[in-house]
Amino acid sequence: MQIQGHYELQFEAVREAFAALFDDPQERGAALCIQVGGETVLDLWAGTADKDGQQAWHSDTIANLFSCTKTFTAVTALQLVAEGKLALDAPVARYWPEFAQAGKSSVTLRQLLCHQAGLPAIRQLLPAEALYDWQTMVDTLAAEAPWWTPGTAHGYAAITYGWLLGELIRRADGRGPGESIVARTARPLGLDFHVGLDDEEFYRVAHIARGKGNPGDEAAKRLLQVTMREPEALSTRAFTNPPAILTSTNKPEWRRMQQPAANGHGNARSLAGFYAGLLDGSLLESELLDELTREHSLGQDMTLLTQTRFGLGCMLDQPQVPNATFGLGAKAFGHPGAGGSVGFADPEHDVAFGFVTNTLGPYVLMDPRAQKLVRVLAGCL
Repeated sequence: MQIQGHYELQFEAVREAFAALFDDPQERGAALCIQVGGETVLDLWAGTADKDGQQAWHSDTIANLFSCTKTFTAVTALQLVAEGKLALDAPVARYWPEFAQAGKSSVTLRQLLCHQAGLPAIRQLLPAEALYDWQTMVDTLAAEAPWWTPGTAHGYAAITYGWLLGELIRRADGRGPGESIVARTARPLGLDFHVGLDDEEFYRVAHIARGKGNPGDEAAKRLLQVTMREPEALSTRAFTNPPAILTSTNKPEWRRMQQPAANGHGNARSLAGFYAGLLDGSLLESELLDELTREHSLGQDMTLLTQTRFGLGCMLDQPQVPNATFGLGAKAFGHPGAGGSVGFADPEHDVAFGFVTNTLGPYVLMDPRAQKLVRVLAGCL
């Protein structure tokens, strides 16, 4: 396998570990970027990007990063807090009056950001096309009753996060949520990151497909069992209502939509660059960075049915939980995306890390491919 890009010699073992991913015949394409102390020490890509395995993954190939998008969204909301346009502990209904319905009048932005608001899923079945209709989705969520008393538990808002936070950002900033997020996070840092992709960029988007034959870890199996057998369950509704949430990634409508929970498109460089921008203070003042990375939610996740630990829109490390550690220092924070992509920062080692793949693994939180690369990285630091 031809590995493209560059790396510092100190990190040759990481390059070898990246190349070893392609020993698996199912591995199609991937990219890896690591910054240490603000300097790029490794920027690699390899494999194929298209559906048929004919087109090479290029330096400018981008992919759907799924939930890696959520931290960009949270940082945008916190910038609006810094500007006084939103407040963490004010009721969401102050900015979005319709949201007060069904017992949600006291739900706060903070509760939305740390998955405690009780809105990870929609009970009433929606038509497939609702997925692409912003107004339908925000009106439905404004009318939805919480699945638990807000603030008493947490459950990952896999897709609803995008409409809930996106609508607040839209109202506070006066433009589409994707436009706001890109203008505030990607553009100042020169990152190739998009929420709502222009058609003329489609040619360089990697086609995403699932790997076969790997049942995943215990958490993945448990979630699959529930979604297969219990159509009414919170977890099932979270991932299948509206239908096709999980199968739309390669569709033009999905790429165009500004859905800031799950449809950011970018590359490993944009993930590493974003986390480097958090470490060096470019994106948030230290007080709000402390809020972002402070533990808000810990314990059994009502949606994912595994133990999660969240700050505000980022996953915090759980060193003792195999599927929930980034694999470096205990203070690491970031976000995995469905199927294996991940971006995170480790303040103790001043590391910013981005890994992107178009071969989806079945894992619920961290993918072992990324964890292995991080373990090798740890040995090089």
